[in-house]
Amino acid sequence: MKSLPVKIATPILFVLLGIMIILSVGIGAVEIAPGQTLGILAKRMGISSNGTFTTQQENVLWHIRLPRVFSAILIGSALAISGASMQGLFRNPLADPGLIGISSGASMTAVMSIVLGARLFPGVSGMTSLYSLSAITFMGAFATMIIVYRLSNVNGKVVITTMLLAGIAINALAGAITGIFTYNANDAQLRSITFWTLGSLGGTTWTNVTALLPFTLIPVIILPRLSKSLNALALGENTAIHLGINIEQAKRIIIILTALCVGASVAVAGIIGFVGLVIPHIVRKMIGPDHRYLLPLSALTGALLLVSADLVSRTAFAPSEIPIGIITAMVGAPFFLYILIKQRKTSRLL
Repeated sequence: MKSLPVKIATPILFVLLGIMIILSVGIGAVEIAPGQTLGILAKRMGISSNGTFTTQQENVLWHIRLPRVFSAILIGSALAISGASMQGLFRNPLADPGLIGISSGASMTAVMSIVLGARLFPGVSGMTSLYSLSAITFMGAFATMIIVYRLSNVNGKVVITTMLLAGIAINALAGAITGIFTYNANDAQLRSITFWTLGSLGGTTWTNVTALLPFTLIPVIILPRLSKSLNALALGENTAIHLGINIEQAKRIIIILTALCVGASVAVAGIIGFVGLVIPHIVRKMIGPDHRYLLPLSALTGALLLVSADLVSRTAFAPSEIPIGIITAMVGAPFFLYILIKQRKTSRLL
């Protein structure tokens, strides 16, 4: 497949994302036309507008749909760029926060926080609670990623079989610990735990967006600056060292920022799988493997995917809402099987 020039791919993705944002904020039980959306936004910014809209439309757009769209953009970007960074770090296209247990580790700590938080920190609520939950899930994601990296690194080389097996073991262990806390949870806590398990953007507010912003925006800005290191790592660690790359420093930064992305995303939306696996593959096929372009365009495509998935999740079976994690799994799981089959055929040819 011939790569698409970055100068063409980038504006196409921006246009598609813009279209999906307009559709996502406009489609639903309360219809909001693009002109009405502009009128509401103009009013919120203190600009006079001739747009005609109802108070209900204004409240739905500003308090329900816009926070969901912004959260989808931030989380989709964070998960996609973290997946692309992990694949570059591990030098393997199957690396994904969900597959190797990082999302499960973050979710496990979130469930522990839900069950124990009210007892240990009864006065913590609102923004403080969200920041503390993001910090807790970051620690879970960070610890899990360190364990997987250490277990799968044999003589300086990451063994994919060991990495996947370690991910299976960690997913099982995290699931068992989650089950223990679920067993001891009350009804309200059980509803929250179900939310984390399936993944959802329902109930997202501007408070969630504000809490999510620094934990996702900082990695999305910094990770592309490590593209030179990731390009060098693709040639092997010894070659990267000869090229003057500080490999250990790059690894530490990538691991911390990736864990930050996953932890914050799980804190707000629960487990949303396969975004970090699927998106880098699509972008790599589209524009090539150069991380200078792969990382930022993965973030852009991840935002596009999650905004689209969120629109499907709340409109496909309206008024009921499908958890967004189910939508991404339905897309990602067959794609993962396709990658496995393709790699199997390639290994046979070799």
